[in-house]
Amino acid sequence: MRLQIAADYASCLDWKVASRPLPGQRTSGDLHLVEEWPDGALVAVVDGVGHGEEAAFAARRATDTLRSHCHDPLVALFGRCHRAMRGTRGAVMSVALFDVGRARMSWLGVGNVEGVLLRASERTVVCDSLLLRAGALGQGHELPTLGVSEVAVVPGDVLIFATDGIRPDFAPILKLGAPTRRLADWILAEYARDTDDGLVLVARYRGP
Repeated sequence: MRLQIAADYASCLDWKVASRPLPGQRTSGDLHLVEEWPDGALVAVVDGVGHGEEAAFAARRATDTLRSHCHDPLVALFGRCHRAMRGTRGAVMSVALFDVGRARMSWLGVGNVEGVLLRASERTVVCDSLLLRAGALGQGHELPTLGVSEVAVVPGDVLIFATDGIRPDFAPILKLGAPTRRLADWILAEYARDTDDGLVLVARYRGP
């Protein structure tokens, strides 16, 4: 559910999600979370290993942890989620943290939740891709050393997170000016695989 924004400040993001479970299943293991505050926002997509109720259970452990500690540094958040998901199937996850005052976005991914940032200031679509670390949260004893990447953002830049139920070749032909709902729905309709859950989150940075 989207966080209700207080009347004394505006959201720095315009975002929408499109998702569906694996055909024939009733529950998706792909979940998202967006938390916003006056000078920033946290955006996350979590893909529970496998599909169905057990995958969703693992993913909910992660989103609950992120919601409770959303102001923590990214590396600390991943450690918390890793510990919270022990005893579950585990999950892969990508998270972005927007700092409005610095006009920067930090992001980190473990596993195969694709992340791209499409640049609004370019005449053609230019994208930065999130460097993903191998592995899954909740599995094994300790996470490998994680490094956070940071990039500058300007109003109109578009962040897209997509689980591996979405084919990753959508970025070059997107129309950046399209509404976020249209972009999310179109990516899901045209690029979803029939062999897995699928979720795509599209967030356009509005700035301060």
